[in-house]
Amino acid sequence: MLSRAKTYTTSGCFALPSFVAVINEYDVVIVGAGPAGSACALALRHSGLRVALVDKAQFPRDKICGDAIPSPTLKHLARLDPGYATELSALLTSRRAPTTHSRLLAPNGEELRIAWHNPAFNIPRLHFDEALLTLVRRHTATDVLEDYALRSLQTDEHGVTLAPSDSTKPPLRAALVIGCDGANSIVARSLAPRASLDRAYHCAVVRAYYTGVTDAPEDTSDFYFLREYQAGYCWVFPVGGGVYNVGFGVLSEEVVARRLNLKHELSELLTTHPHLAPRFAEAKALTSITGFGLPLGGSTRPAHGPRIMLCGDAAGLIDPLQGHGIDKAVHSGILAATQAMACFQTQRFDAEYLANYARQIEQRIGQELAQRYRLMRFLAGKTWLVNMVVGAARWPWLRRRLLRAVG
Repeated sequence: MLSRAKTYTTSGCFALPSFVAVINEYDVVIVGAGPAGSACALALRHSGLRVALVDKAQFPRDKICGDAIPSPTLKHLARLDPGYATELSALLTSRRAPTTHSRLLAPNGEELRIAWHNPAFNIPRLHFDEALLTLVRRHTATDVLEDYALRSLQTDEHGVTLAPSDSTKPPLRAALVIGCDGANSIVARSLAPRASLDRAYHCAVVRAYYTGVTDAPEDTSDFYFLREYQAGYCWVFPVGGGVYNVGFGVLSEEVVARRLNLKHELSELLTTHPHLAPRFAEAKALTSITGFGLPLGGSTRPAHGPRIMLCGDAAGLIDPLQGHGIDKAVHSGILAATQAMACFQTQRFDAEYLANYARQIEQRIGQELAQRYRLMRFLAGKTWLVNMVVGAARWPWLRRRLLRAVG
């Protein structure tokens, strides 16, 4: 794909190495080519703007995640263009595991099986994110710049300069930057460089892939709620081909308070838990156990600043109750694209004008996540209450209310 970026010779206003001859100039630079960034690029398809989508990795690349793709994800893409959801499904047909049911195991061992009416599936992010990026390549004129890690962002009254970690690559210049670069977002750090981690709104998680798991239907995602931990759960998610994404997550404040080693905790669960151990007696680990962090929704994490918007995990848009965020990432990427087009129509890129985006995020995503955070905190540490909810949900009318509460 030919670049549509403008280029110009560096001048004294940029502190760049002397051998860098040009800066690539765009209207919009989207940082991060995961679900939020790809959705944003797709939403800008007909905008007429010069758009670059940059990522520090070379695709396909793994992304540590639970690999659950909630049903609203495809709905958001279909609202952009019905063909997107259809084409994405075709790209993933041979690799995904459609999930029609979930099993919830209460701390007392009681099990609840739930049938989901809306289509959802599990698939390794290695494949899902690559398929979304394929749609961007096929349907947009976006310049996709892989293996482009950022060192810093510098905002001034005329735009944003993005300096690469590799000094042999040209910097980028944009009127607007959209940060879709995940939980450790360099774009978010440029807005709040001294912000400390709020462990009450952060979840520590570990994950590995296994095969040979027994009593594991390929259409069913399993959630284990454990009496030993205040808030969190263990999961066993089929991802197709007899492979299972197995993980465990706990609020970071509990990890620090109890000095938990989550890799060790997951290994212990799979060998000693009365319901998990029999299922993993003959299982084989395909990968090592790897950790990652999730900034949970409901916090006061900023979503915008002068000439900058944040989407997905970078904006802390992860469901505190279930721990997933791909649907929220896609939704926020689309909302950011809408705001970006309004910015160029009005030629306004100031924080006051971009607050319109933050309000949209709050109304359409943030309020729901805040409610789920309060519910998660209410249930935390109340083993008896979780047992009661799972048991009572066998009654149809309570089951319907539970489904509405957890989405």
